[in-house]
Amino acid sequence: MEALAVRLSGLDPYVDGVIRVVAFYDTLMRRRVDLAALARASSGLAECVAGIRLHGTGKVTRVSPDGREAGLPPAPASSTRPIVLDEEEIGTVWLERPGPPGPLDEVLLERLALAAAAVAERYGPARTTMADPALVELVIGADTDEAGRARALRLLGFAAGLPVRVVAVRSRLPLDRIGGLICPARPVKAALLADVGVILATTVDWTRLPAGVRAGIGAAESPDRSWREARTALRFTTPRRPVVEYAGLGALALLAEIPRDASRDNVDVAAVARIAANPEDLETLDAYCSTGSLRRAADLLHLHHSSVARRLEQIAKAWGIELTEPAGLVRAGLALTAWRLLDEG
Repeated sequence: MEALAVRLSGLDPYVDGVIRVVAFYDTLMRRRVDLAALARASSGLAECVAGIRLHGTGKVTRVSPDGREAGLPPAPASSTRPIVLDEEEIGTVWLERPGPPGPLDEVLLERLALAAAAVAERYGPARTTMADPALVELVIGADTDEAGRARALRLLGFAAGLPVRVVAVRSRLPLDRIGGLICPARPVKAALLADVGVILATTVDWTRLPAGVRAGIGAAESPDRSWREARTALRFTTPRRPVVEYAGLGALALLAEIPRDASRDNVDVAAVARIAANPEDLETLDAYCSTGSLRRAADLLHLHHSSVARRLEQIAKAWGIELTEPAGLVRAGLALTAWRLLDEG
């Protein structure tokens, strides 16, 4: 092989340069360098700024020829090359050379892209919480095939066979903070899809969620089904019950499957809608349905139990049911939940 390289280099200086570039990157890969070292070596070889970006993490590594982090703002890329892993583009490499590209830049970037793909596969993405929404959508999408789902999970940093829980979140707090709280041991990834935050985690400790966070937690092993469950559970959350696990809903989850028109036309749901016009009555009904007890409801409302009894008596009279009877309490609780789901659809 060395004799062949000598003969080729004698015939064409360009071929000699290509062979040297290939050998350079082969040596780097044998040394099992990381992305930072790969960018540093590439910038030194190219004698200009070299950059690497992985889509899964969004992190950009730019190194100048002196081995230091390149300054901002970045110069326009003179040449770019996609990083491809398993036929999927997972990132980009580039050079920031003043003037036109050099004769070996294309070869250098091709080998840099191959080396970056190998490093990404070996070490996985950086341990950041926020993730590329497109990758998260692939994980939870109902139309994603299993091979694509497994590839997306791997790019997000989840090892093969590792269980993944899905949490649907509504909060004004940053998703990365929430993800770090419920799964401090990692790995955990998060992304905002439309108005709902998605958290993928290996474990979920919902007791660590801060105040003001609404969260629905899926139960299924498959991420796509777990996402559907998490969204359903999120619809059942209330200020008094900000975290709902789908596994704990049981038959109540069936209420989420009722068509909105059918639910809206139900006499009990319509009665709750009328009661909601008076926030005080709605709060009383909610407290009573949540506790099933006049005295515990009074404690929640900071009222005397006789005051709560009078309110419930008025509500029951207008509704036409007996709230203090078990059957009436069940009807009221189901109707209140179904009414809330109309706004949480």
